[in-house]
Amino acid sequence: MASDSKHRPVYVISVAAELVDMHPQTLRLYERKGLIRPGRSSGKTRLYSERDIEHLREIRRLTQELGVNLAGVEEVMRLQHELDDLQGEFEAEIARIEGELRQQGQARELPSSGAPTDPKDRPVYVISIAAELVDMHPQTLRLYERKQLIRPGRSSGKTRLYSERDIEHLREIRRLTQELGVNLAGVEEIMRLRHELDGAKANLEGNVRRIQQDITDRMTKWRTLPAPYDEEESTEEE
Repeated sequence: MASDSKHRPVYVISVAAELVDMHPQTLRLYERKGLIRPGRSSGKTRLYSERDIEHLREIRRLTQELGVNLAGVEEVMRLQHELDDLQGEFEAEIARIEGELRQQGQARELPSSGAPTDPKDRPVYVISIAAELVDMHPQTLRLYERKQLIRPGRSSGKTRLYSERDIEHLREIRRLTQELGVNLAGVEEIMRLRHELDGAKANLEGNVRRIQQDITDRMTKWRTLPAPYDEEESTEEE
């Protein structure tokens, strides 16, 4: 997990419960459901971080303000935890790269920053085909687009084109609504986080590639610099 101070476990359960206006037993229930992941002291006492407090406030907002059921809340918090973990992985990868460079004193061959776009994001299906693939009416897909649950591409002629990832998202919406009974407000939250997670993964991967390429370029320049001119050695030769 990231070393950010927001992830440092500091609050005992009674303080955390007071900060979010919940009963301590509610926090224990949320932990059993996997909605919250408090740390533990050496004596096994639960300790909550600032990030845990943010998550608890988000759970309260989802349940009390938006009326999202527990199944929907579980989906939202799972995605929130994925985003947290992704940030931690990114920071760990940067630390690993820096460690390798310190140990080896040279950069290894690294991928170019111009890596191709994931083919799953290529817009290829017109709306009629996309609707058939997910067993929905085309009008439903238009509704989901207006709600920003799905974001199809457009051809040069402004025709909607859906990617494989769009199809995955539509199937997920159907699962949430039909199998889990999540209301539309909950689905909107979940899909917003899914889009954020997809974007974060792409951005972090791109950032790592750019950092690696920058390091490679710098190391290449350093290796090709001419040796420093030694005036004293030159005088002795004369």
